[in-house]
Amino acid sequence: MNQRTLFWILVSMVGISGFSQGMLLPLIAVIFENDGVSSSLNGLHATGLYVGILLASPFMEPPLRRFGYKPIILFGGLAVIISLALFPVWKSFWFWFVLRLLIGIGDHALHFATQTWITAISPEHKRGRNISVYGLFFSLGFAIGPLMTKLIEINEALPFILTSIMSLITWLPVFLLKNERPEHDHEIETSSFFGTLRRFSNVSKYAWIAFLPPFGYGFLEASLNGNFPVYALRLGIDLSMVSIIIPAFSAGSLISQIPLGMMSDKYGRRKVLLFILFSGSLIFLAAGFLNASAIGLLICFLLAGIMVGSTFSLGISYMADLVPRNLLPTGNLLCGIFFSFGSISGPFIGGLVIQYLKGGSFFFAISIMLLLIFLSLALFKEKSPIGKPLGGDLT
Repeated sequence: MNQRTLFWILVSMVGISGFSQGMLLPLIAVIFENDGVSSSLNGLHATGLYVGILLASPFMEPPLRRFGYKPIILFGGLAVIISLALFPVWKSFWFWFVLRLLIGIGDHALHFATQTWITAISPEHKRGRNISVYGLFFSLGFAIGPLMTKLIEINEALPFILTSIMSLITWLPVFLLKNERPEHDHEIETSSFFGTLRRFSNVSKYAWIAFLPPFGYGFLEASLNGNFPVYALRLGIDLSMVSIIIPAFSAGSLISQIPLGMMSDKYGRRKVLLFILFSGSLIFLAAGFLNASAIGLLICFLLAGIMVGSTFSLGISYMADLVPRNLLPTGNLLCGIFFSFGSISGPFIGGLVIQYLKGGSFFFAISIMLLLIFLSLALFKEKSPIGKPLGGDLT
């Protein structure tokens, strides 16, 4: 199988993963809000997905290096399919939390393997574009996912069942792929937990700054999808409007994902990241003053998606510029871990802000977070990239 076919199967898997996550966050938030669950508990529940990612992260790299990409993707996809299918079996706060945790483990396995595979086969001069296509498919799925929320008016189990079936259909072509393994790390023992920790230290020396954009994107994604439905419903915004406003963020990222990736190939990842982070901070500041206007929030979400909807994919590309090829799995793993930190802190902080503060404080908190990442990146003294150019000509 040629690399182009491999590439499109991988990004298709990422797309359906984005769809399931985009569906799950607002869907469960709305169900729990209708059942009278507090916003802080609702936000805490949303962290289950990302707790699963964190629990699995320290143990993910050794099996990838030992067994290769394909088995890890198959395992991750199967975990997601089964967990989604089990939601209608028993409606329980803690049972659903465990299912979210299992989906987090499965999604992380899937994303970790696909990200690493794509960065490994992408030439340096097309890395930004290829990773942006990866991000584009995730955002496309994430944008469509929240539309499934309306289906609970027909049957509460319907969105879970449909998403599980769609995930199964997308998962099957992975069996056609020829398995590959990451480049061996000759300097550090690869099969142990402590070897993973040593690689964490090595990668962090050079690329810690590249982990902040994935953190910011995780904070944004989880809080906008997990907290905003509750925030909007309490402001009196209609559920049908909420299901349009939330996908506007992902829709905005669809517009800019590939252009920004190509710009980062041409002008540098750091310059593009500085521009979009500062712009995103200003947009969410404006959203805080427009929080009573559904149309105003729709426009802000769209503009924010255009600006900061690519922070995760640009962060991965930036990391890949800064580390050698044999440490790409570790770098991708750390990007996922920091994404999880952001995703856990986002809904929890957002839930507390909604519960105890008034006005546009929810959006002001997001604006401050983006501004802090911008300042960190602006003050960072970039070192010469130590990664070797990657071969091939993936198109």
